[in-house]
Amino acid sequence: MTDMASCAAIDVVCIASWNADLVSRVTRPMARGETLMAHSFDIQPGGKGSNAAVAAARQGAKVGVIARIGDDDFGRMALSLWTRASIDTEYVEIAQNECSGVAQILVYDDGDNSIAVATGAGSGLGEANVDMACKAIRTAKVVMASNEVPQAATLAAFKIARAAGATTILNPAPAMDLPDELIALCDVLTPNESEAQTLFGRGAAAMIVTMGSQGCALYQKDKLTNPITGWAMNVVDTIGAGDTFTGALAAAIARGESLGQAAESANAAAALSVTGRGAIAAMPTLAQSKNLKNQY
Repeated sequence: MTDMASCAAIDVVCIASWNADLVSRVTRPMARGETLMAHSFDIQPGGKGSNAAVAAARQGAKVGVIARIGDDDFGRMALSLWTRASIDTEYVEIAQNECSGVAQILVYDDGDNSIAVATGAGSGLGEANVDMACKAIRTAKVVMASNEVPQAATLAAFKIARAAGATTILNPAPAMDLPDELIALCDVLTPNESEAQTLFGRGAAAMIVTMGSQGCALYQKDKLTNPITGWAMNVVDTIGAGDTFTGALAAAIARGESLGQAAESANAAAALSVTGRGAIAAMPTLAQSKNLKNQY
């Protein structure tokens, strides 16, 4: 693990899920009981939290993760990825005799995908992990999480962040019931269209609904305030596009952009992310995202 030279150096703290993506590419979705021959198979880094953390780092933010991984090859894969991305890992717990999370992913010829996630050691992430990282949370500009981590950990982190004045971002995926207490602690929610249906009328301060190639839409107190047009991209696959959006949004807010500006930045980053294979490969740098935005 790395040492944290100064908590104040961390712009974005991510309550991070991690899993290894086991990716098979097939022509189309399968029917129940059907077997299809895959074009290819890859093992790639994944997990919504880890993906978002890497995306934020690519966008220039100084990022730290709070995570729990297994003492196995997949766990070492996570540490290697985060180290290469210059992500602080001081608050990563390595769980002995536990397996890291995995996601079984089918990618179809049209670029869409289906995913089944087994969270592994990440299911044990809790308030104790958050308490160990409280100084980093208090000095961060943005704290983000997703529904892939236990709600107790997210609640604990967002309470600390709210008290310290940090912006809180929750990607409410995979879709599940969110308690009112958690929604009240979220400054920004980043659902897709289906996830958003259960969140309207719940009192969310702001939601940025992601709509794939159609772009995204900023709602504040359930009122549409800023529709943002999508980009026509050569789609290779859509794995990690939503995570890229959330991470790029966090980085943009951390560098001082308004919520509307940050949504535009995140929209550009997510568009670029679908042009390569896997969640990580095509995640853009800040310069690449700015170049695409300048074409708008």
